[in-house]
Amino acid sequence: MKILKYILLLILLAVIGLTVYIATQPGEYESEQSRIIKAQKSVVFSYVNDYKNWEDFGSWKDDDPNMQFTYSDTTIGKGAFYTWKGSSGEGKTETVFEKENDSIAQKTTFSGNEGKAYLTFKDTVGGTKVTWHSQGKLSFMDKAYAIFKGGAKKMVGDMQERTLAKLDKVISYEINTYSIQVDGIVQKSGGYYFQQKVTCKISEVQKNVGIILPSMLRFFKDNNITLTGSPFILYNTYDVPNNKASFSVCLPMREEIFTAEGSDYTSGKLEPFQALKTTLKGDYSHGKEAWDKALAHIKKNNLTENKSGSYIEVYVTSAAQVKNPSKWVTEIYVPVGQSAPTEAVTPSAVSGTPVKTTTPATNTTKTVTPAKPVVKENQVIE
Repeated sequence: MKILKYILLLILLAVIGLTVYIATQPGEYESEQSRIIKAQKSVVFSYVNDYKNWEDFGSWKDDDPNMQFTYSDTTIGKGAFYTWKGSSGEGKTETVFEKENDSIAQKTTFSGNEGKAYLTFKDTVGGTKVTWHSQGKLSFMDKAYAIFKGGAKKMVGDMQERTLAKLDKVISYEINTYSIQVDGIVQKSGGYYFQQKVTCKISEVQKNVGIILPSMLRFFKDNNITLTGSPFILYNTYDVPNNKASFSVCLPMREEIFTAEGSDYTSGKLEPFQALKTTLKGDYSHGKEAWDKALAHIKKNNLTENKSGSYIEVYVTSAAQVKNPSKWVTEIYVPVGQSAPTEAVTPSAVSGTPVKTTTPATNTTKTVTPAKPVVKENQVIE
């Protein structure tokens, strides 16, 4: 009986000793890891800046395959966030600052503690150097878990290292797997569309589309408006020398919709027109190559480009439907033949992509009461 008491006493002392040891471990961590990603900086930044992609390259999903993720309506840029729930608890990561193609600052809440992270993107030989700096506080359970992982710094550093390695692997495949096919002359159908006009830097076109499109789709759903086709971009200006693009993010619809004066959204009508169709399968970063190939085909085959016609990109399969960039499908339509009465653009001598030369498209917006967005969450981004 005495032996049993001694054993229980020893166990109790061991538990107390371990508890004291854990409690006296550092309550904070700080770690930094870097890796060269084999892709251009703008591509890497855009991929990391969208939280929908973090589920694919984050190492935590490998450690906990049943981890569940939820995302904010807008997953790109400042204010975007995602939350997770897994075997080790639940948490939230939010973007609190971003500088285009340069850096992203995040705030993470986990186990009641708050952490900070800062990612930087630098051009270097062989691609883009991504540096990930993290710091924060540890709960008692976190400190206990860290002991078995060689310490908090090693635990966090290992997670960062594995995540960056996976990011490199994912981008190398997903971004660099693409194809471009010139399909030939087609008759592009027309119809009514809902639009939000945007003016921004050329480098921010896809970012703005990623922010605006989910909001427009949500507006259609909230107002029971039927989407009659794939979302598309209608270019007005693509001015390479001045690094400026002006375009409309559009959703096709069955009939005209009237919006109140001052609304972010307006209606338009696209008339059918003849166009050279080119299909890009893969990430949007290959868009310029696809446009250049289409315009080169026109020149080589002595086709007549309609420089006052409509230059359009149609998102047949987009990021809103499939997370894998290698599976995205974008159709490019370059007007050829007779003029179509819509927004007038012409190819840039510098980039081979649309640049406005004449008057904008006819707009059918009228000043009436129905269908105005509840909030103006997507203003023109300069």
